[in-house]
Amino acid sequence: MTEAQTSSKKLKNSRPNIIFVMTDDQGMGDLSCMGNQVVKTPNIDAFYKKSTRFTEYHVSPTCAPTRAALMSGQHEFRVGVTHTILERERMALEVYTFPQALQFVGYQTGLFGKWHLGDGNEYLPQNRGFSEVLMHGSGGIGQVNLGDFPPNSENEYFDNVLLHNETIVQTSGFCTDVFFDAALAWTKAQIDAEIPYFTYISLNAPHAPLIAPKAYKKRFLELGYDDGTAGRYGMIENIDDNFGGLMRKLTEWDALENTLVIFTTDNGATHLRGTLNGEKVKHFNANLKGGKNSPNEGGNHVPLFFYWKGILAEGKDINKLTAHIDLYKTFTELAGAKLPETIQPIEGLSLIPLLENTEVSWEDRMLFTHCGRWKTGMVEEAKFKKMAIRNQQWRFVNNSELFNIAKDPGETTNVIEAYPEVVAKFKAPYSMWWDASIPLMINENRKKVKEQPLHSRYYKQLKDIGIPDWSPSSY
Repeated sequence: MTEAQTSSKKLKNSRPNIIFVMTDDQGMGDLSCMGNQVVKTPNIDAFYKKSTRFTEYHVSPTCAPTRAALMSGQHEFRVGVTHTILERERMALEVYTFPQALQFVGYQTGLFGKWHLGDGNEYLPQNRGFSEVLMHGSGGIGQVNLGDFPPNSENEYFDNVLLHNETIVQTSGFCTDVFFDAALAWTKAQIDAEIPYFTYISLNAPHAPLIAPKAYKKRFLELGYDDGTAGRYGMIENIDDNFGGLMRKLTEWDALENTLVIFTTDNGATHLRGTLNGEKVKHFNANLKGGKNSPNEGGNHVPLFFYWKGILAEGKDINKLTAHIDLYKTFTELAGAKLPETIQPIEGLSLIPLLENTEVSWEDRMLFTHCGRWKTGMVEEAKFKKMAIRNQQWRFVNNSELFNIAKDPGETTNVIEAYPEVVAKFKAPYSMWWDASIPLMINENRKKVKEQPLHSRYYKQLKDIGIPDWSPSSY
C-alpha cells in the first residue's frame, strides 16, 4: 500500500465552485501525459501532474449514455437511455438531475457545448437544471438529420448556429473556442457576483467529423498523417490550448483556492487506425483493447483528474474502481445539497472519502457496462451482446471472455475456463440488474419524430425574428 495523502479540509458541504470539462470520444491514450508520443498536450499534462487522478474510472461506451448516468446517478438504461439516436437518447423526465440539486442550494449552473439527452423542449438543459445554456443539437454539430440546426450541415465546426438559452443564435469561430470563451465569460460573471457556480464545458470535440483549424492540422499533415488523424489530433491540441487558457484565467482571477476543476472524457477513442506516409498505422490507445462502442476496457476506461489548489492531494493516483454514476453524490455532497426523498434511486457512491484520504478503505463493487444500440424491439436478445462486468480485478465480456485486468489490462488472455467461480459470481447479479432495468427502458418503442424539435424551432424563429449574431461577453 502506498502512503495515504489526506485533504487539508473536510469536503462535505464545503461548497466549492466546480468546473467540469468533458471531451467527446477522447480515449485513455489521447494525451501525452498518458503516453501518446504524437499528440502534444502540455497544458493538460501540467494539470495531470498536480491532480488527484482516478486511474480506474469508468463511463459508458458511448456519448448520451454517459451523460445520462452523470446527470442521474443511475445507469443510463434505468433512465431510458439505450442509444444515441432514435429518441432513445431522451433522459426520463422524472429524473432529478444534480444541477437541479445544486440550483436548489444557490448555485448558478452553466452548460456549454453538448447536451445529447433530448432536443424536445421539455428535455432541454434549461428545463433540467441549467440556468445558462449554449448548445448544439443532437449528438454532434452538423448531424442535421438527427436533430442539429439545419445550417450546421454546411458550417460543421465553424461559425455554428447554436441555442443560447431561449434564442437560436449565429456564432463566429471554431466551436471549441466558442464554447470555452462562452464558459469563461459566464464563469467570470459568477465570480464577480460572488455566486457559487457549476460550469459544465461539454465539448463535442474530438467527435467526428474530424475537423480542426488549419493551424492545428498542419504539423500532423507535415508528419505524413492522413487528413482524419490530422483533424482529430488537431482538435485535441486545440482543446489543450483552450484548457490552458482556462487555467491561466482562473489563476489570474485568484479563483483556484475555492474552485474544483475536473478534466475527463465521455467514452473511449475513435479513429484508432490511420495512415502515416501512406502506410497503415494503429494509433496509441494506452494499450487498451477496443474503443468507443466496445465492451472492452478501451470503450469505457477513461481519464479523470481532480484539482483543487491547496485542498486535494497533488500528483496522486487513486486505483479504486469508480464510475460516472459516482459524480452525482460527489457533487451534491460537496455543495451541501439535501436530496428529495422521492427522486430516482442513486446507484453511485460519493468520491469524497477517497478525495479526503487517498488510501481509505473502498469496498469492491461490480460495474455493469452495455453498449446498447440494439435494433428497436430486440432488447431480450441483447442481454449478453456487447456487455461487460467489472470489479477491481476482473472483466467479464459477452458471456464468453474473462480477463484478469489486474495482471492483464490489455485483455490479451481469456482465462474463463480457469475461473468458473468468478463467472458464476458475476452472472446472477447481472441477470437481476438486467431484468430490473428492462421496465425502465421507456424509450424503446417510440415512433420516429416527424420533424426534429430544433428544426421546427429554427424555422419558426427564422420567420419571426431571424437568427441574430451572438458572441460571448469579454472576460
